[in-house]
Amino acid sequence: MIKANDPKLESWIEVPKNSDFPIQNLPFGIFKGENQKPCAASIIGKKVIDLNALAQLGYFDDLAFNKNTLDKPVLNPFIRQKRKVWRMVRERLSYLLNKENATLRDNPENQGKIFHDLKDVRMKLPVRIGDYTDFYASKEHATNVGTMFRDPKNALLPNWLHLPVGYHGRASSIIVSGTPIHRPKGQTRPDADKPPVFGPSKLLDFELEMGYILGQGKRLGKSISTEEADEYIFGLSLFNDWSARDIQKWEYVPLGPFLGKNFASSLSPWIVSLDALEPFRTQQPKAEVEVLPYLRNKGKNALDIKLEVQIKPEGGKAKTVCRSNFKHMYWTMQQQLAHHTVNGCNINAGDLLASGTISGKNPSSYGSMLELSWKGTIPIKMNDGSERKFLQDGDTVIMKGYAQKSGHVRIGLGEVRTKILPAT
Repeated sequence: MIKANDPKLESWIEVPKNSDFPIQNLPFGIFKGENQKPCAASIIGKKVIDLNALAQLGYFDDLAFNKNTLDKPVLNPFIRQKRKVWRMVRERLSYLLNKENATLRDNPENQGKIFHDLKDVRMKLPVRIGDYTDFYASKEHATNVGTMFRDPKNALLPNWLHLPVGYHGRASSIIVSGTPIHRPKGQTRPDADKPPVFGPSKLLDFELEMGYILGQGKRLGKSISTEEADEYIFGLSLFNDWSARDIQKWEYVPLGPFLGKNFASSLSPWIVSLDALEPFRTQQPKAEVEVLPYLRNKGKNALDIKLEVQIKPEGGKAKTVCRSNFKHMYWTMQQQLAHHTVNGCNINAGDLLASGTISGKNPSSYGSMLELSWKGTIPIKMNDGSERKFLQDGDTVIMKGYAQKSGHVRIGLGEVRTKILPAT
């Protein structure tokens, strides 16, 4: 049988050139079609695949897993069945969509029940996120921020090279791509010699991140090693962790982010499996100090995923302001998960970890307006002639990502797109 990642594999479903979703991808999500309740889905080309319909029509009958989990409005029950099941379902999809397989190809009646045009459905937040942890794992980003706000000669705090720094964020304000946000309000202190003031944030920012959805972890008191971590990572999604820099600056001492971060974070609707991204593994950046044994990684644990951020002014054309890559991250997903659980913290299916802002060494690869405009001192020109130091009302921020290299088919993550509305 042809393997699901084989670049020679072709589908009988038409897939546009350079599509994010070839037969080698087959990510997971939740969709709502007309006159039906939300349920589990995948996608190939521009066709959304109703996984529950496949189950009801018997295409998964010989697979040993709970098919009823595909009928739910979130993926959590399906994810809870662990990697063997995730892999089995993806491989069955690959088999059914193979152009050499007539089982579904020659059954137009069933096709009408299973496939939906992407433009005709609504994508939902794919998981119910119980807990969300945001990391600070890009050395370039941490160095840039430390340089701007502290001593450039000591931009990284003493712990940074020894552990992946993170904090627990707000899970219930994570929204799916396409959901607009209102500019947040809060306290700021623009003049250090005067009392704080209240009002809409003037320094609204995006943060280019990768989110990864976790499968069921170990019970409380047990830890997950770097070697085991892949078994507990369901897949990856693009993530925009919005930031109100002026609110954040005033509030963050001594406990860290609060109102400057918890008003919204945006997640793309498709979760791409580690299996689909396997061909794009690469070496992480070389560690500058020897880390403790529980954080040591073996093999290639970084992922070569090209990332892009665009800003589209209202009524105008989108302008690419950032091109970065997930492989720049100093701390990998495996190290972050190992550190998160080393104290015995439990992990539940659907929990979200976010990489932290993904910045490279080149200024054009900086993953936030804070860095791109260097704290508002370097305006960025839009296609309509206007300038941005931070984001304006009416702007739409669009993040895209894909993995591609010679000998392999492009695997995309789709996009996360969010429009900024005025403060209420």
